[in-house]
Amino acid sequence: MNATRAALALAVALLAGVAAAHHSPAAFDQTKEIRVEGKLTKFAFTNPHTYITVETARADGVPVSQEVEAGPISTIQPLGLTRDALTVGERVVVRANPSRLGPGHTVLGLDVTRADGRTFPLFIGSNSVRAASAALATSIAGTWHPTLAGFRSLNVAIPSWPLTDDGRQKLTSARRDNTTTQSECIPAGVPQLMLYPVALAVKVDAKTVVFDIDWLDAQRVVHLDAAAHPANLEPSLQGHSIGRWEGDTLVVDTVGFLPHEEGIGFGMPSSGGKHLVERFKLDADRRHLDYDVTVEDAAYLKEAAHHSVQWEYSPDLVPSGVKCDLEVARRYLRD
Repeated sequence: MNATRAALALAVALLAGVAAAHHSPAAFDQTKEIRVEGKLTKFAFTNPHTYITVETARADGVPVSQEVEAGPISTIQPLGLTRDALTVGERVVVRANPSRLGPGHTVLGLDVTRADGRTFPLFIGSNSVRAASAALATSIAGTWHPTLAGFRSLNVAIPSWPLTDDGRQKLTSARRDNTTTQSECIPAGVPQLMLYPVALAVKVDAKTVVFDIDWLDAQRVVHLDAAAHPANLEPSLQGHSIGRWEGDTLVVDTVGFLPHEEGIGFGMPSSGGKHLVERFKLDADRRHLDYDVTVEDAAYLKEAAHHSVQWEYSPDLVPSGVKCDLEVARRYLRD
């Protein structure tokens, strides 16, 4: 019990007080594009960032080693870039956004093209499109892929929610400073967590529904065999979820959250009083899942907020299975 409380105390400290500065696309000039051509000398296939290094030359012919930051495996693997897609030693051309700090600094990769002409996206915002599967689902069980449009829609929607003064101040501060707990391999909370465009596997049995989200090792368990939340609930990162079926719709009620600097998402915090009601329903076309969430948190919301998106059925999508590398996540705290 003492060990559990110590772990919870550490988690609270990390979540509530240490929203460390973390690299984001804001560090790059996304109004400009550069071309990096040369020999691939390094390919670090890691989470939460992938990196490639290209041996190239400056305009004056002086050889340089250019580091390129790419997205996490969890988001770029569904777009086609796998561990075996690139080979050290081959010639590549990288399209990228330059660093705002100028030449000699890491650039943000948009896509990489091999000598055979095949191109792979390196960043989820590089206008890449993942082809939807033609397979049909029979229930909410299976592997799904939340859409990029749905992910972005929450980012746009949150500032228009009925925020308290404290909520608006914290949101503004977090977005200005590009702070995120993901630099400690701690995922954002729900609902943002449920909207990441990564492999999201849903497993259903008589007692539980389990959501395995391929982002920073996140998992949620919904208890179907409990009519109420237990008394003296220990707070946790994902809270305690109970669920019930209303026809073919899964309704999930979740409480018992730890305070979190990104507990709602995109810089929006949550308190220990956050309460979620989520609904999951297979769409009539059987290729989409309708996800609907209502969020209550008196510390940061004047009234309940609501958001709806869709997931795409993607039985062919394989989760990365790669754990978050804390050293990679923290690297820009040192730089």
